Amino acid sequence: MSRMEDFQAFAAVVDRGSLTAAARHLGRSLQSVSRSLGSLERELGVELIRRTTRRLRPTDAGAAFYRRLSAALAEIDAAKLEIANRRAEATGLLRIAGSTAFAPLYIVPHLPAFLQAHPRVEIELDLSDSYVDLIGGGFDLAIRIGELPDSSLKARRLANSRRVVFGAPSYFAKHGRPQRPDDLARHACIVRTAALEGNAWPFTIDGRVKAVKVAGRFRTSGALAANEAAVQGLGIANAPLWQVRGLVDRGAVELVLTRFEPAPIPIHAVWPATSVLPAKTQLFVEFFAAQLKEERL
Repeated sequence: MSRMEDFQAFAAVVDRGSLTAAARHLGRSLQSVSRSLGSLERELGVELIRRTTRRLRPTDAGAAFYRRLSAALAEIDAAKLEIANRRAEATGLLRIAGSTAFAPLYIVPHLPAFLQAHPRVEIELDLSDSYVDLIGGGFDLAIRIGELPDSSLKARRLANSRRVVFGAPSYFAKHGRPQRPDDLARHACIVRTAALEGNAWPFTIDGRVKAVKVAGRFRTSGALAANEAAVQGLGIANAPLWQVRGLVDRGAVELVLTRFEPAPIPIHAVWPATSVLPAKTQLFVEFFAAQLKEERL
């Protein structure tokens, strides 16, 4: 008899309240379950179960042992299911929620490879700039940018994106480049009215995060509009690097104040709490995490 079977027998006796019910639940003989319980008590040197005429009850030591043991057995069962899930073929509809700006640039280009590798999976991608209700909306997972609020959702950090300040070469040729964050007070800055930072941009100065007030003649609620305004020379803007990587690569904008960048912005996959992820969801999260490692975010 294995030690694991002894542990399972003890937990079943506590759960079911009798040796007979535990044996029936485990598909073992009454004598086998009784031997497991006796073997475990002899090894531990304490009485775990107090026998009465009507019912078996755990002793104080048995109750304490059961609390620890039941949690461990649940983790073992979850681990077994997870390994089995990894071997399972991914099938079915995978519903993903993503942002209107990030998803077309960083999720969609990788979908052909994932769908080719998993021919029995279908993907539905819903785009929104707000945090959708995953459970109410029937989503399998979401890709979210920024710090996560406290919730019952499970999450995995996939990557981090730099927060950058940038402007067009034509703007810098005319107005010069800021050397320190405080220099922005003398520059036209493009304010995103819908952004959390608004007109107070965060920087790391002397090891501390400091918000620097900025202003300019052009303000907008749209990220793409703010980025394009910077391309057109209307001023200096700030954004996650993933939003403007293409503009930087082709020379439409240039980064400034890079040594004062604040902490990067996290990118997470989140999904409803469950003991084991469906294969389609788990495989996509692992696949997408690997793809983001290759991106310059």
